[in-house]
Amino acid sequence: MGAKPTSRSYQTQHSPVATPMLLVRAPPSPAPLSAAANFPADLERPLRLRGLSSSRAGVTTATATAKPAASSLGGQKRKQVTSVANPLVKHCVKLRLSAAYRRSCRRLLLVGLAPILEVCSFELEAIDYLLLLDGVEAPEALREFSGDILYVSAAVMKKVSGMQSVDSTEAVAVMHMPNHFRDLGSHQDGDALDGLFSYPKRILVLDGIQDPGNLGTLIRSACAFKWDGVFLLPACCDPFNEKAIRAARGASLQLPIVSGTWHDLHALVTKYRMKMMAGHPESSSDASKETYSLSNELADSLLNESLCLVLGSEGNGLSAETLQACELVNIPMEAWNCTTHQVLSRRVNRKRT
Repeated sequence: MGAKPTSRSYQTQHSPVATPMLLVRAPPSPAPLSAAANFPADLERPLRLRGLSSSRAGVTTATATAKPAASSLGGQKRKQVTSVANPLVKHCVKLRLSAAYRRSCRRLLLVGLAPILEVCSFELEAIDYLLLLDGVEAPEALREFSGDILYVSAAVMKKVSGMQSVDSTEAVAVMHMPNHFRDLGSHQDGDALDGLFSYPKRILVLDGIQDPGNLGTLIRSACAFKWDGVFLLPACCDPFNEKAIRAARGASLQLPIVSGTWHDLHALVTKYRMKMMAGHPESSSDASKETYSLSNELADSLLNESLCLVLGSEGNGLSAETLQACELVNIPMEAWNCTTHQVLSRRVNRKRT
């Protein structure tokens, strides 16, 4: 559980929310995710914005009145942004606040040095430009960055990051949205998944996960277990929400992620002949449908099958569509017996009195 996968560059941490992932073990020797596959060398760099001809136009506007200063990284001249009314600042704020805007621009915002350095460890070229707090020196890991670097005032950094203080926010980056993220709502030709999966064996399906931290942790867990991708059903929060990115620790920028409907999921399952199972508490099970308990025997029986595992939302659990379409499985809570319940009940009653 605690081992770091050799093909991953982000940190893997155990979390209780990832426990259902132990239902099955991934088949031996899964196809590795390569940075080259995730970010093609010929990925189009220009960013088209309303009112701007490209992302570079925003940089040009920001630096038109900048005073020449000492050279920065790679011999570049120091560029500064001091006004919160700058078009580039407005663009960054919209990237942070709007999932629809992120998807239309195919760009996302990384807030803080930690997520930026995680991205730099496997794909530095995916970053369009960096915003550094004025007076902060760029880390050694960014010395080879050849894109635009803008030094911004504290007011601009607060505006862009949404933070009340800049003490822990010294950098922001604008980067390409991963090429392996597919929003099926914007594709009507049915070919959006072509080339994304090559006979997947394990796909994690999230059914209405609304907390960004939970979503990011589950994506990180799927990547740690070397699963082939994540499918987001309607009502899930955006995987490129700032908190989701932070919780995923780089996994959402490497693992194929698909956002679609149940119709899209059924098409995927049919195409690859995948079995569908869903995590469901035994105490909540419908008596008319059998619920399997997690065991070594069950995991072994599924080892050579292609599988979609569905996990429900924090508040409402599995949707009606999931309950109807999937076989249900629960994790037995052996430690939660009558004696434990009685001890805890006595402690609660003692505190009340």
